Amino acid sequence: MSLVDVSIVIPVYGCRAALPELHRRLVTTLEGMGKTFEIVLVDDCCPQNSWEEIKKICATDRRVVGIHFSRNFGQIRAITCGLDHARGEWAVVMDCDLQDRPEAIPQLWDKAHEGYDAVFVRRVNRKDKESTKFFSRSFYKVYEHFTDGSYDNTISNFSIASRQVVDQYCRMREHNRGYTTFIKWLGFNQAAIDVEGDERFEGESSYTMRKKLRMAFELITSQSTKPLKLAVNVGFTVFFISLVYLIFLLIYHAVVPDVAVGWTSTIGAIFLMGGLNIGVAGIVGLYVGNIFDETKNRPLYVVKTILNGSEGDDGK
Repeated sequence: MSLVDVSIVIPVYGCRAALPELHRRLVTTLEGMGKTFEIVLVDDCCPQNSWEEIKKICATDRRVVGIHFSRNFGQIRAITCGLDHARGEWAVVMDCDLQDRPEAIPQLWDKAHEGYDAVFVRRVNRKDKESTKFFSRSFYKVYEHFTDGSYDNTISNFSIASRQVVDQYCRMREHNRGYTTFIKWLGFNQAAIDVEGDERFEGESSYTMRKKLRMAFELITSQSTKPLKLAVNVGFTVFFISLVYLIFLLIYHAVVPDVAVGWTSTIGAIFLMGGLNIGVAGIVGLYVGNIFDETKNRPLYVVKTILNGSEGDDGK
């Protein structure tokens, strides 16, 4: 496999109109750096039929590799696919909507060559909704607690990583995946640079609140056992509170034998313990579900078509 200096890996979903401008700015930037490069566009079955635009770009520029999934597998798996197929000594991961500035790639390159294995972009003045920023901050606070790590919510997927880091990331084949969190876990020498965030070229993010919550649950339950420990602690706490309350009631009835007996406390206790049991069973179920998904050993993605690249692998 012939190597190039840098591979640009881009998952494509919901931004067809941005692709020609993205390609133009990438080529201008990378040619200005004087580096050999490839641009890997991974179409995650975009509903806007971005594959048609990718085919046009691939036909005019052999340095662009187009990969078309058989169905939608999600952004992180599209990133994984792009990195699996990347030939670069270094790999840049970025979004397709031009919120990530192609002109910032030389800054990433220069910072990495100060002695870092991975460099991330820290978005300054993000052009996102306040609700999106709030969810991002909240998620990373919760994620930090459950994984005993330290994460910056302004860090984006926009980054550069060495071949060694990319190879180690690609070895991690968990189905519930992250990108920045996995790279952080790998270690190596890492840094971040500040880059002004741009407006989205078109449309809105496909990450609905439901998808964000689902991703948060998947990442936390796939990388930490703390929710199970929390469930155990809550269970024992409720048990001891209930035990103390029961002893109190027995003593109270012994001292005041004519006290009226009601159903409120009984029904409340039933609902409390029932809800607790269901919650604990649900947490355990999440972990069992994760184990079930992993043991099936299905590929992370399935490739339908590759343009300007190798056809030898249709799924990993």
